[in-house]
Amino acid sequence: MTAANALLQAVTARLLGDAEMVALIGADGIHDRLLMRTAMPYLMIAALQSDDFSTSTEAGEEHLLTLEIWSSGQGQRQAQVIAGHVHRLLHDAELSLDGVVLVSLLHRSSRARRMPKTRTHGIEMVFRAVTE
Repeated sequence: MTAANALLQAVTARLLGDAEMVALIGADGIHDRLLMRTAMPYLMIAALQSDDFSTSTEAGEEHLLTLEIWSSGQGQRQAQVIAGHVHRLLHDAELSLDGVVLVSLLHRSSRARRMPKTRTHGIEMVFRAVTE
């Protein structure tokens, strides 16, 4: 298993292992692609970029994980509540990864927006992770 896959599995397990998060997005509320007819709100794993971050003595990778929260009925407020909970669960979290060590997982940025001509709101959250 790659470090990127181990990170994705651990992040998904952390989010779906939290009862409050499941109450907010549902037990099937995490997706890895945009689904047109999916009930909102939901969280989408939008992107994962992994780069070599090795030192002269240790192998390592830097990962930029982009998560998107989508909401329609309750709009921006609902999306912000979910994003706040995602931040609490993942920022500086100590996650156990299969086959690699998570050195750090930190929230890097968030961007909220409303889709034109719809009642759909989205929040893009970027997390930076380092694995060895």
